[in-house]
Amino acid sequence: MSETPHSPGDVMSVGMASDARGTIVTPDVRDLVQVEQVLTQWLAPRLHARDLRLTDLTYPRGSGQSHETIMFDAHWREGGVKRAEGFVVRIKPSHFTVFYDDMFIEEYELMRILGERGTVPIAMVRWLEQDPAVLGSPFFVMERLHGHVAVSIPSYLESGWVAEASSAERARLWENCVRALASIQTMRVRDVEFLLGPAGSAGFAREWDRWERYLNRVDRADRPLPEYRDLLEHLRATIPSHQPEGIVWGDARIGNMLVDDFEVVALMDWEQPSLGGALHDLGWWLISERGKVAARKGGPLPGMLGHDETIQLWREITGISTEAIEWYEAFAAFKMGCVLVNLLDLRDRRPPGDDYAGMFHVRTARELLGM
Repeated sequence: MSETPHSPGDVMSVGMASDARGTIVTPDVRDLVQVEQVLTQWLAPRLHARDLRLTDLTYPRGSGQSHETIMFDAHWREGGVKRAEGFVVRIKPSHFTVFYDDMFIEEYELMRILGERGTVPIAMVRWLEQDPAVLGSPFFVMERLHGHVAVSIPSYLESGWVAEASSAERARLWENCVRALASIQTMRVRDVEFLLGPAGSAGFAREWDRWERYLNRVDRADRPLPEYRDLLEHLRATIPSHQPEGIVWGDARIGNMLVDDFEVVALMDWEQPSLGGALHDLGWWLISERGKVAARKGGPLPGMLGHDETIQLWREITGISTEAIEWYEAFAAFKMGCVLVNLLDLRDRRPPGDDYAGMFHVRTARELLGM
């Protein structure tokens, strides 16, 4: 399914087209033969490798629009023993900037700490390269895990392994996904205080500031967004007192979960983390699923947890009250609306009739807030 600017589907899929093999949505596609040569030289001393060969370099399909991501396998000899391992390289975006805050180093450090703690499913990061001369931009390398991704293009509710699963398998999948989402809140905020803003600003305030600044970037004089500005002010006037602390993943959705046999292997794409609070990710998850289900126009697939069931399960696992969750959902919808405007700009597109106020996420946020 290809999406229009008014589509309620995944906010990260604007302007993409599919083919029989799936869709490469990365912001850049480079010469993989050249990448192979560069990475072979770069990796050899880090692996203490002789006769290092890199094979099967490829871009993911159907996901990975905000960062350029390349997967590959490495084969080498170490101490006379044959070795093989899969890796993934994530390259810092240099021009196609979906998110404005540069948190590339923080993303690496957070993933490193999560991997060390072992309570959140994550791919282990291995090396960070900050010198842009190697690949044209800083990058890090992590282990390559095996599994499936519920891709956005085409929607996992329309085709692919999720749509083809049985009702019982989807029920198992959805419960495991919510449990993986809830696992983030097992991490102590004090262990990742480097995610605090300047001068140690409070987590919730930092998350709010990030998205107020985001709107200031996309709300341009030549293309004003008064409805978005009104929505932000209504959100400001109704900020809930219930602000439980916690880590924000930043893009909490099933499309960023690697799954094997309906078990979650890893949570991926940590490019916009914060200490904004535990309910921000739950709100984002709920809005993402709401959009996907609305785009399907047939309701959720059998076995999928519904809105209220998802909230209840997350609350039972975390022990965190979900009071005022409607506000967090509305805030997530506002965020997604702003990102969608930016994606349209990056791809030099506009919604039909230039009706930015009529897009799904803005309408949904207003509905949740009773506007």
